[in-house]
Amino acid sequence: MVQELVGAIVALLCVALVYTGMAARVIKQYERGVLFRLGRVAGEVRPPGLTLIIPFVDRLAKVNMQIVTLPIPAQEGITRDNVTVRVDAVVYFRVVDATSALVKVEDYKFAVSQMAQTSLRSIIGKSDLDDLLSNREQLNQGLELMIDSPAVGWGIQVDRVEIKDVSLPDTMKRSMARQAEADRERRARIINADAELQASKKLAEAAQQMSGTPAALQLRLLQTVMAVSAEKNSTLVLPIPVELLHFLERGNRPDTPPTEGTAHQTPEQPPKEITPEETTPNGDRTQAPDLNGAPGPDPEIGRHHLTPNPGGGPRTD
Repeated sequence: MVQELVGAIVALLCVALVYTGMAARVIKQYERGVLFRLGRVAGEVRPPGLTLIIPFVDRLAKVNMQIVTLPIPAQEGITRDNVTVRVDAVVYFRVVDATSALVKVEDYKFAVSQMAQTSLRSIIGKSDLDDLLSNREQLNQGLELMIDSPAVGWGIQVDRVEIKDVSLPDTMKRSMARQAEADRERRARIINADAELQASKKLAEAAQQMSGTPAALQLRLLQTVMAVSAEKNSTLVLPIPVELLHFLERGNRPDTPPTEGTAHQTPEQPPKEITPEETTPNGDRTQAPDLNGAPGPDPEIGRHHLTPNPGGGPRTD
């Protein structure tokens, strides 16, 4: 009798242990348990720790409440300014309602991934290339709102969306590189022109200062010669300013000024020899003009012209 009682107790303990092993469930700290009893949600969400279910009747589904990092595959699209780009992003989300995440959507991770890809394509079509490259914060916020709007009904909260990379065609990269190079060259030319303007102003001030004291120009020339000769050059080509020559010329002139009333005399030229008579190319002799300036007698006076006579004989006029 005692042996039968001990055997029954041992059997009950074994059954209890087996039942406990089948009914006991452990929920981790970052998880929540949703209990389905005969296919329907029963009770509240089970907290972390040890919980018991009815074997063969209840089914406990565990939902991870951690933040999930979901990469979005690269999406190819055409921007608003007709540029083909490939953009990939990443979505950070977490489950805030375990029951809704299991009941209202079949696979919430796949649903969020498809919604993120669709929203990313829509953002690409609505944005310009410059916005994708430089104004990513605003695009991230818009993309987050587009994904978070339907995800709220699924018990999911989108924490952050980040655009990772924007791939451009090679032709567009070369065009942007040329544009950036041209912009930098333009700024370099502006800076160089500004420097030349400032230098010209300073040089004009220096020239005006040296014009009052010509000796300063000679001292500056000597300083230049000393600076060049310090480099041990074998040949030195030094241009001499015209102002320095004028200064040396003024230094060589006598200091005594000319007296008043002294007229500037020009060297006398020898008088031209005038002959009494000159012969014209026709053989006629003309009298030379008078030395006092009076013209000579007209060569036509006293000349006889012979004209043919209609009567046959010579005619004298």
